[in-house]
Amino acid sequence: MKSGLGFVAALDQSGGSTPKALKLYGLSEADYKNESEMFDLVHQMRTRIIKSPAFTSQKILAAILFEMTMNRTIDGIGTAEYLWKEKGIVPILKIDNGLLDEVDGVQLMKPIPELAQRLSDANSHGVFGTKMRSVIKSANPVGISNIVKQQFEFAQTILEAGLYPIIEPEVDIKAADKLECEKILKAELLKHLETLATDKLVMLKLTIPSEANFYQDLINHPKVLRVVALSGGYSRDEANSLLAKNNGLIASFSRALTEGLSAQQSDEEFNATLSRSIDDIYQASIT
Repeated sequence: MKSGLGFVAALDQSGGSTPKALKLYGLSEADYKNESEMFDLVHQMRTRIIKSPAFTSQKILAAILFEMTMNRTIDGIGTAEYLWKEKGIVPILKIDNGLLDEVDGVQLMKPIPELAQRLSDANSHGVFGTKMRSVIKSANPVGISNIVKQQFEFAQTILEAGLYPIIEPEVDIKAADKLECEKILKAELLKHLETLATDKLVMLKLTIPSEANFYQDLINHPKVLRVVALSGGYSRDEANSLLAKNNGLIASFSRALTEGLSAQQSDEEFNATLSRSIDDIYQASIT
């Protein structure tokens, strides 16, 4: 995770975002009767992606999983175990429960009362780290301070469980004052990184910055294992173009990774589309 060439595949759509992910994959609500069938279909989609010959450790360092995906199997093996043992790809678990309503220009994470159990389950499945997302909508210093504080409080618990947290304070790409958000965010992140014990490392997942190489001091920070970028609503081509301008910043794309994939494609078409997507994201990640 620290020095490998490649990127992080985000396969962690949860209950709220799953219908949209399936729709983009060519499956409508008419294709499932209830939530159980919906999650069966999304697991089939993720299994198809993970088992694809294009999905290899040569270009993919890690994959972020939804809890239900971690607890399901691929060819009789736990999904996280399959990723590592069969593919050599590091498994990471999404642990948050979604977002609270906006206050002070940000959306904090909802409480995570299941955190201890999730971390225990993650360890039992051989998971390497975790991911948790909150969102910054405007350059409100109070709100951004609260977001970073909450992220690091959870990160401390995750580190104590022996896992590596991905801290994800996403800046909305539509924010009118996006650059100002990023300036406040970077200062807060640097401040909180200094509070970590010398032997503790975290990862950061950030929106691609408005200024190229703006996060270079975070990428080079001794307490940061890796800085990855979310696609944030950009098309894959846009996201790749912006990412390539940032040295050392690697992708952790979700929708941009699966763009163009369809349930109706033959395996040959599906694998070729996924291969092109992976190649393009990989090239943008190794600048």
